[in-house]
Amino acid sequence: MTMRGDLVVIGTAFSYLALLFMVAAWGDRRAEQGRSLIGSPTVYALSIAVYCTAWTFYGSVGRAAQYGPSFLLIYLGPTLAMLLAPFTLRKMVRIAAQQRITSIADFISARYGKSSRLGALVALMALITITPYIALQLKAITVSHAVLMNYPLGADTTLDNERFWMDRSFWIAMVLAVFIILFGTRHLDASERHEGMVAAIAVESLVKLIAFLAVGIFVTFILFAGPAALLAEVAATPALMHSMRLENVPGGATGWVGMLLLAFLAFFTLPRQFQVLVVENVDEQHLDRASWLFPLYLLLINLFVIPIALAGLLLGEGDPDSFVLTLPLSAGLEGLPLLVFIGGLSAATGMVIVETIALSTMVSNQLMMPLLLKVKGLYSGRHGRLADWLLNIRRVAILLILLLGYLYHALIGDSYSLVTIGLVSFAGVAQFAPALLIGLYWRGATRQGATLGLLAGFFIWFYTLLLPGFAQSGWLEASLITQGPWGISWLSPYALLGLSGWDIYTHSLFWSMLANVGLLVGISLFTRPTPMEQTQAALFTEAMHPHLPTTARWQGQTTEGALYTLLVRYLGHGATLRVFTALDAPLGDAEAYQRPASGELITRAEQALSGSLGSASASVLINSVLRGEALDMESVLTILDTTSQALEYNRRLEQKSQELARVGEELRSANERLREVDRMKDEFVAMVSHELRTPLTSIRSFAEILRDTPDIEAEKRQHFLGIMVLESQRLSRLIDEILDLARLESGRLSLKPVPVDLALVAKQSSEALARLHDEQGLTFEFIAEVSTAMVLADPDRLEQVIINLLENARKFADTQQPRITLRIYEYNGAFRLSVEDNGPGIPVAERENVFEKFYQLKLKESPKIQGRPKGSGLGLPISRAIIHHLGGKLWAETSTLGGTALQLELPRHSV
Repeated sequence: MTMRGDLVVIGTAFSYLALLFMVAAWGDRRAEQGRSLIGSPTVYALSIAVYCTAWTFYGSVGRAAQYGPSFLLIYLGPTLAMLLAPFTLRKMVRIAAQQRITSIADFISARYGKSSRLGALVALMALITITPYIALQLKAITVSHAVLMNYPLGADTTLDNERFWMDRSFWIAMVLAVFIILFGTRHLDASERHEGMVAAIAVESLVKLIAFLAVGIFVTFILFAGPAALLAEVAATPALMHSMRLENVPGGATGWVGMLLLAFLAFFTLPRQFQVLVVENVDEQHLDRASWLFPLYLLLINLFVIPIALAGLLLGEGDPDSFVLTLPLSAGLEGLPLLVFIGGLSAATGMVIVETIALSTMVSNQLMMPLLLKVKGLYSGRHGRLADWLLNIRRVAILLILLLGYLYHALIGDSYSLVTIGLVSFAGVAQFAPALLIGLYWRGATRQGATLGLLAGFFIWFYTLLLPGFAQSGWLEASLITQGPWGISWLSPYALLGLSGWDIYTHSLFWSMLANVGLLVGISLFTRPTPMEQTQAALFTEAMHPHLPTTARWQGQTTEGALYTLLVRYLGHGATLRVFTALDAPLGDAEAYQRPASGELITRAEQALSGSLGSASASVLINSVLRGEALDMESVLTILDTTSQALEYNRRLEQKSQELARVGEELRSANERLREVDRMKDEFVAMVSHELRTPLTSIRSFAEILRDTPDIEAEKRQHFLGIMVLESQRLSRLIDEILDLARLESGRLSLKPVPVDLALVAKQSSEALARLHDEQGLTFEFIAEVSTAMVLADPDRLEQVIINLLENARKFADTQQPRITLRIYEYNGAFRLSVEDNGPGIPVAERENVFEKFYQLKLKESPKIQGRPKGSGLGLPISRAIIHHLGGKLWAETSTLGGTALQLELPRHSV
């Protein structure tokens, strides 16, 4: 294909960049008017799609052509991360809002006591690890432009190292630098959202999605007349079919796990992702929609990756990374290739814009600001001179970051594919994950542990991934990879300590994470955090606590005038006035200038400084005002861990309150129970007194008659003596029950278990009561479903229990047509005895109460016995205790006759 000329492509690209700049300017202007464009969760979700860079747009097809479905792992990792957003990202967003976090370096620095050294280390590591990623974008733009202009000839991207100013990549980097300087360094406060930038990134996300879907639809439905036709041609080529199998993933199952974990960790720790996910978030509720909309975006942009890869391999279109461009070019199209180029440009520039803004903020706040604080001449005035310095530093940093990316591209870029360069950066930024994620949930993590872990992980990453890149490019000896340094094979970067057979990224991730996490945890266990670390650890780990204070309380006092002077020096008059007016603390006279500053004003001043200078530098500056000391990076304020103590106190207080409530409820229940027991005892005493008095009165009466009437008839004498004998027996039974109860409570109930036939004992017990049943006109039925039922029991006590159950049934059976059934049967290897009656039954709520001592069941259903107990209330409790002693159980349930069924179960005895 022949394009109209290079000017058309360049003009279209510049027009597109100008459109983005207009969108950004419009977004910033709307924000100043209070009509934010990024207050939409959809815009937030689209801005997260900055994750999809030129690597996604071009490199995913290239990786699919080489390694089949392995490219999907790069997107499954972020999908898993978004599913966990309510537990991780929401917490990070809340912390960043509370502490005015400006970058991932600032986040980690703030977590570990606002350490400026740790922040500088993270910033330096981020600068090194992201440089290859920026080089990837420059390479993608350069290669795609060359393909577009030279097709069907090869894309000549050879770099002229002697005349770099003739290299297109160099000028692309410079143009992007100017664009980003205009784009993202108009304000100093990095914690104030770049609303225009976010709006432009959302537009770019739509453009690259539309472009990729357009080429995918063209390839699948026009070039090959549908997926079926494409798959039919692929099926005719066995080699292509094999390349798409899961076994083609580098490293096998280990490679799957390693790549998934790598993408998962990198999604949290890439500086650009942290910028859009955390710093640019205006409402943590936006995560709810983003948690499903962003994975949907990833699905759509990867929908046609495999069809495009298969089509390119079938048609032999050269470099797989360029299939997205060469396939529409091969069909003689002009508009679609230009749209694809703009889509790739969107993917690349979106990443570079956000990444360089995040990195320049880290360079100014974490690397340069601690040094500038020592040069007092830079801030001796009262007109915010340091603010101008920092803005200029960020602008220079943007230029230098892009030059570093170009330099990496010039030196090493041609040795790696797009995906390979991206994975090198992924493994590098993953080193931030232990300090970041562990610090969110483990209060014991210390600054020393985090620092040593980062250093160890970074060194292993550099040795196992970055250094081999220089060897592959010819800058170092190739034997470094093949034989190891000095010929020591077990030091080979791709087979460290003899671990071979893994893909290089999983290999590097394994060793670096092992060292990183091991040192972080190990060193933290043996070091004590400073008071500031303890306070910050409490604020981070307990960030979701509803009553958590937003920042630590400062020790010391200062005046509003001193705070005003401090803020003016570093932020200028405008930003300082916003801080004071927000809290209704205007400085209109000398008296107000000398007024003591409130804790809220001090906190607000620290947050304003943190948003511009970073949390570590803000802490030092506020410390200097409160204590009246000269600025000294070593004189960090010692803050008592009041927040942690307060949280612990609140937690204990809540726990004690819950315990007191529970104990109170138990006491109320016990009190009610005691009242009920007391009531039942009163009834028992009254009943026992009545029961004892009745036979005694009867015996006494008849004895007096016999004494006072010596000539009484023999027949009456015999009758009276019989009554006296029966009443004596009744009195004896009552005394026996009371004695049995006493033995049960003292544990002195003596049982002599022997093998006994439960069915035989039951039959004998029923025969003993046969006369009473006949006198009452009661229908009794004995059913034995087994011929013998051998159990281990005391025969006398067992007969006592059965007679007690039969007597209860007889007393409570229906008064008109009383009926009782005694049944013996086998159940689950044990024997059961059931005594059923057709009386009013026992309510479900009362079925356990009847086995309590002193309990008397009131049967309202029977008018004749309403409110009057039948018996002493000791029979069933004594019976249950006897059965429990024999290893069985006794309970009540509903009878098939309509009344109550008392069930007795004893284990089978094996002879």
